[in-house]
Amino acid sequence: MELIFLGTSAGVPTLSRNVTAILLDLQHPTRPGLWLFDCGEGTQHQLLNTPYHPGKLDKIFITHLHGDHLFGLPGLLCSRSMAGNARPLTLYGPAGLQEFVETTLRLSGSWTDYPLEVVEIRQGVVYQDERCTVTAQPLNHPVECYGYRIEEHDKPGALDAAALIADGIKPGPLFQQLKKGETVTLDDGRIVDGQVYLSAPVPGKKVAIFGDTAPCAEALLLAQSVDVLVHEATLETAMEEKANSRGHSSTRQAALLACDAGVGKLIVTHVSSRYDARGCAALLAECQSVFPECLLAEDFMQVCV
Repeated sequence: MELIFLGTSAGVPTLSRNVTAILLDLQHPTRPGLWLFDCGEGTQHQLLNTPYHPGKLDKIFITHLHGDHLFGLPGLLCSRSMAGNARPLTLYGPAGLQEFVETTLRLSGSWTDYPLEVVEIRQGVVYQDERCTVTAQPLNHPVECYGYRIEEHDKPGALDAAALIADGIKPGPLFQQLKKGETVTLDDGRIVDGQVYLSAPVPGKKVAIFGDTAPCAEALLLAQSVDVLVHEATLETAMEEKANSRGHSSTRQAALLACDAGVGKLIVTHVSSRYDARGCAALLAECQSVFPECLLAEDFMQVCV
């Protein structure tokens, strides 16, 4: 999987940062998928500066209905339709998302020529297929807001073909069944358990992408043991009280959560427009003093998971 940050500013855009939007490229060899998390104003313009096309989006996950996470959605939906794309698209987000989409399209005389589904979510599993599971947890913000946890299912271990051959089992269609861990009966009557010839399963990747939040108990559930945690750090530690009063977190609080959850890497984003490049460097230093494996997201930064 790969994360591509399209917008990393909190509230309003700046000359160097657009408002929130994050792409997740699933990079599956047989079922490629492109997901978008939040869609702040100007997201479709940001996409023009990447190799990614809106028509390849399968799903859009909205954390909450504040404008800096949502106002780019109507334009993106319409542009995708005007390009003649017929690929279905599913939106996930809090209650009110369907009304927002239907109202903006109706009042602007717009429509989509592709199947569009809106799923208004609650806490728990919001999507699942043979590759991964997406769960949502409510966060601490003035409006209903969620974070998403994306978990790939573990991959089966490698089949020890050499051991099978050494045991007198010839390569062929049976190897495919054994690779799935199935038990097969050979022509000579022997029963072979595929699990015996498989190495340990390969753990799937885990990513947590947070919406805006002050510290809360659900945050630990979302972040526990993920490979990559994407968390807001709107303000510096000295302004922690102000951040929390508005439903946001400080650098220190984001880093402490990463420590408590045992994550592999922390990426902080949603930076207040008050910070210039020097200020952002100071924010990153605050995070790294608590949790060294930390990056501060920049627009168009790409991170492999």
